[in-house]
Amino acid sequence: MGSVPEQKRPNFLVIVADDLGYSDIGCFGGEISTPNLDELSKTGVRLSNFHTASACSPTRSMLMSGTDNHIAGLGEMVEHMARSVDYASQPGYEGYLNFRVAALSEILQDAGYKTIMSGKWHLGLTQDTSPHARGFDDSFVFLSGCGNHFNYEPQLDDPSHALFTPMNAGKFWMRDNDFLDRTNPEQVSEDFYSTTSFTDELLSYLDERTDTEQPFFAYLPFTAPHWPLQAPQNLIKKYKGMYDEGPYKLREERLERLIKMGFIKPDVEPAPVETTYWQNMSTPERAESARKMEVFAAMVDSIDENIGRVIQYLEDKNELDNTFILFMSDNGAEGAMLEALPIMGDVGSVTRIIDKYYDNSLENMGMRDSYIWYGAEWAHASSAPSRGFKTWITEGGIRCPCLIRYPPLHQPNAELVGGSITKSFATVMDILPTILDLAGVAHPGTSFRGREVVKPRGSSWVKHLSGAQKGFHDDEKEITGWGLFGERAIRQGRWKALYMAKPRGKDAWELYDLDKDPGEIYDLSEKEPERLKELVAHWETYYAETGMFDPGQEFRYTKYC
Repeated sequence: MGSVPEQKRPNFLVIVADDLGYSDIGCFGGEISTPNLDELSKTGVRLSNFHTASACSPTRSMLMSGTDNHIAGLGEMVEHMARSVDYASQPGYEGYLNFRVAALSEILQDAGYKTIMSGKWHLGLTQDTSPHARGFDDSFVFLSGCGNHFNYEPQLDDPSHALFTPMNAGKFWMRDNDFLDRTNPEQVSEDFYSTTSFTDELLSYLDERTDTEQPFFAYLPFTAPHWPLQAPQNLIKKYKGMYDEGPYKLREERLERLIKMGFIKPDVEPAPVETTYWQNMSTPERAESARKMEVFAAMVDSIDENIGRVIQYLEDKNELDNTFILFMSDNGAEGAMLEALPIMGDVGSVTRIIDKYYDNSLENMGMRDSYIWYGAEWAHASSAPSRGFKTWITEGGIRCPCLIRYPPLHQPNAELVGGSITKSFATVMDILPTILDLAGVAHPGTSFRGREVVKPRGSSWVKHLSGAQKGFHDDEKEITGWGLFGERAIRQGRWKALYMAKPRGKDAWELYDLDKDPGEIYDLSEKEPERLKELVAHWETYYAETGMFDPGQEFRYTKYC
């Protein structure tokens, strides 16, 4: 597959799926057709123990900065800060990728890389916080957290909804430094479909390069398969009937494949889930639920199809094997409604707007004028054996699929030849240090472009992937923390302590041995009080180091679940 050009710095292609669950793609145990990702995995390395934040913009801030989201500006999701307390004066809660960090795109731009982006930004809504301002030479971007995949947003054009949609609907799209008019077909095409159109733009940027010897950093963050679930009709038909037996049957099948593929142990005990939901559905309700999953599968299929187009381009240009390719999801599967609020208004207005403008009948599901999501049961199928899903601080919300391919790095490692799985713990913060390491570019340290910046908290994967180091980190000593929506977690080695409010948690610290209990079922806090005490002390250190802000009345998302 490809050949390595001589004496050229590596290119980088980072692809991010939005709300893709752990086992949604074929090479991670899924039944959805993803031949291009599967092929990448055969000549690459899958990371089975890769972790993100529990929601998308915090994860993206860590990806771009190499440090914790509470430092990088997304200590909470911007859509919800105003709904709880005033975070405006709190460092790390600016609601955009702040200037205390040196963005990966900025660093590579200064190092002579061509930097291009096409897709979802979610790290700033203004010109001075846009991708163009943060180091991307060329960019075509959707700035907000979610939107219609066919660019159909009638509620944004209705003045009567101004109170419900306070954000400026005309300023969600940008090309470079200019805002776009989404209703102008010369700026956003009439046949727009997010996954295909974002790929079109990225390929156009790659093809327009005047200096093909200049290495590139290409960032392709899709808005799929984030709801509203919408896909090309031909792909939806491909999955007709596949999910008629429901989410719990799908969960069993995926667990079997995960065991067979070596991702989890044969004796694994998956997190328990309530199974009466599907059983109590009427026949029409089951048909609607299965159709939603069919549309979701079609969206994942489309992602893979378009990734194949980029791979083929790199192959044709003889650049494939000199391009470090990374594919990941930004958080666990989505079982609730979160980011719709800026586009659709408050919780009550969402239903009113859907009823007025959208047709969610069975035959219309997945079309441009439908607005659907698939719910917690299908998300649980994707997250198994883990507990929870997106916004949960449990493994179901933060353990995500990730694969890389760069033969010059991992092929010399006899333990990690193409097609391998590494079970070493890793986080999204490690991506920036890894890319800089491979590019031969030093992080600027504490001063960059005339401003003070922080150093990354992540570390490079190069030593492990090349065979010079047993794991990405010292897996027994590495300490990592999480904190979003009032939920907290701290991990050291196989031990993890977490704190969640009821009904998700116990309103008390819980303790789990993830090696023996990946489903986080058996709370060991009473049996291992000293270990729990030690982890909570690490949490307090993490809290202080990252400058977390606890207003004492954290916004809870349980009412949406």
